[in-house]
Amino acid sequence: MNRINTLFSNQTRGILSVYFCAGHPSVNSTVSILRSLQRHGIQMIEVGIPFSDPMADGPVIQDAATKALRGGMTLNLLFDQLQHVRDEITVPLILMGYLNPIYHYGYESFFSRCAAVGIDGVIIPDLPFDDYLSEVKPVADRFDVKVIMLITPETSDERIRFIDENTDAFIYMVSSAATTGAQRRFDAAKQAYFSRIDRMGLKHPRMIGFGISNPQTLGAALAAAAGAIVGSKYVSLLDSTHDPDLATSELLQALGVNP
Repeated sequence: MNRINTLFSNQTRGILSVYFCAGHPSVNSTVSILRSLQRHGIQMIEVGIPFSDPMADGPVIQDAATKALRGGMTLNLLFDQLQHVRDEITVPLILMGYLNPIYHYGYESFFSRCAAVGIDGVIIPDLPFDDYLSEVKPVADRFDVKVIMLITPETSDERIRFIDENTDAFIYMVSSAATTGAQRRFDAAKQAYFSRIDRMGLKHPRMIGFGISNPQTLGAALAAAAGAIVGSKYVSLLDSTHDPDLATSELLQALGVNP
């Protein structure tokens, strides 16, 4: 069974996933960050593929992507870095990247290499759903790599149910239609959105991301879904400390999580 499915089969609540951008804070930091996150008990990890025009990301992740690209990070290099990672990393690993570099890499080549290095899922924020169904899903399914789709407060119930019926992992609930970035709290509108999706009775678990940076936002996400995804807060800590262990410890402290 795919590691993502195994995780959600074994744990239905309280899952914490953390995102970082490959190649940041240094081009060779990918594996050390993975080791640190797993050692501190993070249950799922998203590795960002840096891109020059990350439309869904806020300034923190945009800056990290720019630095990573300037430092020489490429998709090929990332796959090379991950080649032996499954010798020690056991948690589910997800690649998050934009369609352009994946399309130019070639779907067959991309998903083949994902499978070869032990990637369990991918998130492609700008992948049109029709293209996912006709071009991407058949290839991804062949290599048992799950494609995770995003929903926002503006996504219709009909669309959400269609996504729920045609994917096989979890649904990524974007907390707002804005770009990524830390928030102090989730307002009443976001809480209502969380409740609305919860009442839909979807068959797949949900993870809430965008804006989670403190105990208040983490608690709200964990109360409304299977888990939470933290990105910008961790990327900013990596940028300031250049030390994965210190950054991970400071992240857990900021979230009010006991390591």
